[in-house]
Amino acid sequence: MTGTYLQVAAALLFVVLLIVAAGFVMKKKHNRFGLMSVVSYQPFGPKKGVAALKIGKEVLILGLTPNDIRLLRVFKDEDIDLPETEGFQGKFGKLMNIGAQRT
Repeated sequence: MTGTYLQVAAALLFVVLLIVAAGFVMKKKHNRFGLMSVVSYQPFGPKKGVAALKIGKEVLILGLTPNDIRLLRVFKDEDIDLPETEGFQGKFGKLMNIGAQRT
Protein backbone atom coordinates (compact mmCIF):
# COMPACT_ATOMS: atom_id res chain seq x y z
CA MET A 1 0.00 0.00 0.00
CA THR A 2 2.78 2.45 0.89
CA GLY A 3 4.56 1.57 -2.36
CA THR A 4 1.49 2.59 -4.37
CA TYR A 5 1.28 5.97 -2.62
CA LEU A 6 4.96 6.52 -3.25
CA GLN A 7 4.54 5.75 -6.97
CA VAL A 8 1.56 8.12 -7.27
CA ALA A 9 3.44 10.90 -5.44
CA ALA A 10 6.50 10.43 -7.66
CA ALA A 11 4.36 10.50 -10.82
CA LEU A 12 2.57 13.65 -9.62
CA LEU A 13 5.86 15.35 -8.80
CA PHE A 14 7.21 14.44 -12.25
CA VAL A 15 4.14 15.93 -13.99
CA VAL A 16 4.33 19.15 -11.94
CA LEU A 17 8.04 19.55 -12.71
CA LEU A 18 7.35 18.91 -16.40
CA ILE A 19 4.68 21.64 -16.45
CA VAL A 20 6.98 24.12 -14.67
CA ALA A 21 9.83 23.36 -17.08
CA ALA A 22 7.55 23.79 -20.11
CA GLY A 23 6.33 27.15 -18.77
CA PHE A 24 9.90 28.32 -18.20
CA VAL A 25 10.94 27.36 -21.74
CA MET A 26 7.89 29.03 -23.29
CA LYS A 27 8.49 32.23 -21.32
CA LYS A 28 12.12 32.43 -22.42
CA LYS A 29 11.23 31.68 -26.03
CA HIS A 30 8.40 34.25 -26.09
CA ASN A 31 10.49 37.07 -24.61
CA ARG A 32 13.37 36.51 -27.00
CA PHE A 33 11.32 36.83 -30.18
CA GLY A 34 8.72 39.32 -28.93
CA LEU A 35 7.92 42.32 -31.09
CA MET A 36 7.11 44.50 -28.10
CA SER A 37 9.01 45.20 -24.87
CA VAL A 38 8.54 47.55 -21.94
CA VAL A 39 11.60 49.78 -21.70
CA SER A 40 10.52 51.32 -18.41
CA TYR A 41 7.54 52.23 -16.24
CA GLN A 42 7.18 55.05 -13.70
CA PRO A 43 4.13 54.92 -11.39
CA PHE A 44 2.53 58.22 -10.33
CA GLY A 45 -0.05 56.79 -7.96
CA PRO A 46 -2.36 53.82 -7.63
CA LYS A 47 -2.92 52.42 -11.12
CA LYS A 48 -1.47 55.54 -12.79
CA GLY A 49 1.85 56.02 -14.52
CA VAL A 50 3.92 56.55 -17.63
CA ALA A 51 5.40 53.71 -19.66
CA ALA A 52 8.07 53.66 -22.37
CA LEU A 53 7.23 50.84 -24.77
CA LYS A 54 9.46 49.68 -27.63
CA ILE A 55 7.61 48.28 -30.63
CA GLY A 56 9.78 47.39 -33.58
CA LYS A 57 11.95 50.43 -34.30
CA GLU A 58 9.80 52.92 -32.39
CA VAL A 59 9.60 53.90 -28.73
CA LEU A 60 6.15 54.99 -27.54
CA ILE A 61 5.58 57.02 -24.38
CA LEU A 62 2.18 56.10 -22.93
CA GLY A 63 0.17 57.69 -20.12
CA LEU A 64 -1.71 54.99 -18.21
CA THR A 65 -4.75 55.39 -15.95
CA PRO A 66 -7.42 52.90 -14.84
CA ASN A 67 -9.80 54.21 -17.51
CA ASP A 68 -7.52 55.26 -20.34
CA ILE A 69 -4.25 54.73 -22.20
CA ARG A 70 -2.95 57.82 -24.01
CA LEU A 71 -0.13 58.07 -26.50
CA LEU A 72 2.04 60.98 -25.34
CA ARG A 73 4.94 60.81 -27.79
CA VAL A 74 6.55 58.56 -30.44
CA PHE A 75 10.29 58.37 -31.10
CA LYS A 76 12.33 56.48 -33.67
CA ASP A 77 14.64 53.92 -32.07
CA GLU A 78 17.73 55.36 -33.78
CA ASP A 79 16.90 58.91 -32.60
CA ILE A 80 17.44 58.06 -28.94
CA ASP A 81 20.21 56.35 -27.03
CA LEU A 82 18.92 54.44 -24.03
CA PRO A 83 21.67 52.87 -21.92
CA GLU A 84 20.38 49.75 -20.18
CA THR A 85 21.84 50.67 -16.78
CA GLU A 86 20.07 54.03 -16.51
CA GLY A 87 16.83 54.35 -14.52
CA PHE A 88 13.50 55.53 -15.88
CA GLN A 89 14.04 59.15 -14.81
CA GLY A 90 17.18 59.44 -16.92
CA LYS A 91 15.61 57.73 -19.92
CA PHE A 92 12.42 59.77 -19.74
CA GLY A 93 14.41 63.00 -19.38
CA LYS A 94 16.45 62.20 -22.48
CA LEU A 95 13.31 61.39 -24.44
CA MET A 96 11.69 64.68 -23.43
CA ASN A 97 14.87 66.65 -24.27
CA ILE A 98 15.00 65.09 -27.74
CA GLY A 99 11.33 65.97 -28.29
CA ALA A 100 11.88 69.54 -27.11
CA GLN A 101 14.79 69.97 -29.53
CA ARG A 102 12.60 68.95 -32.48
CA THR A 103 9.93 71.58 -31.85
